[in-house]
Amino acid sequence: MAILDSLGQLAATLTNIVHTRLELAAVELEEELSRFFSTLLWSLTALFFAGIAVMLAILTLIAAFWDTAHRYTVLFSLLGLFSALAILIALWLRNAIRNRPGLLAFTLSELKKDSAALRGESPASQSPD
Repeated sequence: MAILDSLGQLAATLTNIVHTRLELAAVELEEELSRFFSTLLWSLTALFFAGIAVMLAILTLIAAFWDTAHRYTVLFSLLGLFSALAILIALWLRNAIRNRPGLLAFTLSELKKDSAALRGESPASQSPD
């Protein structure tokens, strides 16, 4: 009977480990979704107001230079400026997306630790992630 009790305790422990890791995964997913939608909402709001400000600035500059020979210089300068800014922001966003932590990174790390512990390995003998 001692063996059956040990097996029962082992099964209960494994079930608790899986349950805890699934809860951790669910919390991470909720946090990631919340962070994503918050970032999306604030980004769209900032883009909206920036777009209005840029359009008003362009209209002001065009109105200021309308009766001069420099009107095309101003238009092409603004075109170059905003094109360069768009490229720089796109490169920054690409870098930010590439360097974010992977989805469920903490859950996967804990599962690796659990697996090593069940195999009887010490944490120091594991290879770094």
